Amino acid sequence: MRTQRQSVDYSLQRRALLREVYSNRVGTYEVCDASPYLKSAARFHGDQSEERCPICRRENLTHVNYIYGDALGNSAGQARSRAELPALAMTLREFTVYVVEVCRGCGWNHLIEQYVLGRDGLMESEPSAATAAASPGPAATARRSAPPPSSTMVTSRAPSPGVASRGSHSERRENPS
Repeated sequence: MRTQRQSVDYSLQRRALLREVYSNRVGTYEVCDASPYLKSAARFHGDQSEERCPICRRENLTHVNYIYGDALGNSAGQARSRAELPALAMTLREFTVYVVEVCRGCGWNHLIEQYVLGRDGLMESEPSAATAAASPGPAATARRSAPPPSSTMVTSRAPSPGVASRGSHSERRENPS
């Protein structure tokens, strides 16, 4: 998808967990704990993959896409099929997709990927020629965004007219009120 960005892959965590399971340091009862809601989402909204379950090796894994974001409102947290995501990406500004693999047989589940979709990705990836020409260079932007001078800098200022000064700046005393 054109608007997919900020992708995070969890395959290294998956491999480490499977290594722990295969070496009997983690029991299968700890990793095969898919909730009934996740299994139901896999059944009705999931996309079948060609990969076999790494635990039971009987069934193919199903990928379930969960969507979250402020623009979704009450739809946040729902499972959606992969075919629905492009239409949502063109209508919403930004939302995050979490892809979970699930074995409907034994209950194995693991987060495999996370990424951001939405119209905001189109604006970032396709700057128009007009905005590119009108935008100042990096040096001008750096000059404008430079932090103000530090308040610890010592500057010599003449006293304001009408203010009586007693001695030098360092000897100035405050009047007790």
